[in-house]
Amino acid sequence: QHPVGEVTRKHMAVRNILPCYIFGGRIKVLSRNPDDYVRETKLDIQRVPRNYDPSLHPFEVPREYTRALNATKLERVFAKPFLASLDGHRDGVNCMAKHPKSLSTMLSGSCDGEVVWNLTKRECVRTLQAHEGFVRGMVVRFCGTSFFTVGDDKTIKQWKMETPSYGEEEEPLNTILGKSVFTSIDHHQKEGVFVTCGQQVDIWDEQRSSPIRSFSWGVDSFSCVRFNPVETELLASCASDRSIVLYDMREATPLKKVIMNMRSNTLCWNPMEAYNFTCSNEDYNLYTYDMRYLDKPFTVHMDHVSAVLDVDYSPTGKEFVSASFDKTIRIFPKDSGHSREVYHTKRMQHVISIKWSSDNKYILSASDEMNIRLWKANAAEKLGLLAPREKAAVNYSQKLKEKFQHHPQIRRISRHRHLPKSIYGQSKELRVMKEARRRKERNVRKHSKPGSMPVVTEKEKHVVTVVN
Repeated sequence: QHPVGEVTRKHMAVRNILPCYIFGGRIKVLSRNPDDYVRETKLDIQRVPRNYDPSLHPFEVPREYTRALNATKLERVFAKPFLASLDGHRDGVNCMAKHPKSLSTMLSGSCDGEVVWNLTKRECVRTLQAHEGFVRGMVVRFCGTSFFTVGDDKTIKQWKMETPSYGEEEEPLNTILGKSVFTSIDHHQKEGVFVTCGQQVDIWDEQRSSPIRSFSWGVDSFSCVRFNPVETELLASCASDRSIVLYDMREATPLKKVIMNMRSNTLCWNPMEAYNFTCSNEDYNLYTYDMRYLDKPFTVHMDHVSAVLDVDYSPTGKEFVSASFDKTIRIFPKDSGHSREVYHTKRMQHVISIKWSSDNKYILSASDEMNIRLWKANAAEKLGLLAPREKAAVNYSQKLKEKFQHHPQIRRISRHRHLPKSIYGQSKELRVMKEARRRKERNVRKHSKPGSMPVVTEKEKHVVTVVN
């Protein structure tokens, strides 16, 4: 009987109503009574809306928070990453190599010879005297049938992977005599081509005794060279003039060179992202670059308190592990500036070489005191077969920890790591020095002419120039 507008205005005025909707001539009004949720005075307690659905618990979030807190505490209780020590060497272990086809086979080269390991049995399968003096580098051929080694005696040797039969002599398949000491070697992912570095970067064909191509760019020596696992024609090297040089096998000259403030020791390509690589530097940091934009690294990874000697990516490309002169191993997420994990033991000395296993579960570290150590990549992970209920519980705990990871109490427990006294003291000292530098810079800028002291970001500080 009333016009629509009058009814709507009347209802809205009386009941504090939201606009009405008309369906087939009827008026449906969304109404909300303020008496249900507004306090009469400030002294009243807050009225909480109640859900009467029995499947929804009123304290669901507090319950989940408690479970997440307990799961985080238990993770730290069960964090026992050290698994085994392989002690067959008689001198410091200088380099390691993974087998591309077998998870349980691993090679290690020391300052006196060479060993092939079986990780499942944790025992030495085969020992051979590969070089006179240090074994500087080693790599397994992409098919896994043979491996190459380089040493201080200026030779490249190719060896059979199979153990020689009874009475058979341990002889290399092929020996190439070079003009200078080789410091590193790497093999192509698909072809019979390998690369070495020393005074220059040489690309070799397995069938020839002289390099098919050589690169040098005004550098007296190179410390490391690596093929890109995705774009297999690309390679990169670390040079003694503090530079990182990029090459294309199909080109006659190097592509680019980025010069940093301090020397890079080794580098490793991301196996999932073709253009990204991470280098370990003498200034205690690691730098992740995109090879297309070398003006500055897109992440600086800080936490070590001494020179970083080696780096290796996980097969997923999401994390990498670094070995340092400060006697620790650290695991970094690829886009994080700080490590999520630090491993150390009382007996472990300067860690020279590091490898992440191809199944993403284990880490192998080689150090000065003649030992190779086997670690879990996830410190609190339970090894062996899990029952379906165990798997479900682990996954549920993981999701809860992710959901509440930024809550102060949970973050504090999950981030806490026990460090040796010397490393704790050094890291504290480095923090104080860095803050002092920042404060001095701020004060100088404050009392200088505007614009005379531009702000230089942490990423830009460490790169000197890029040469094309």
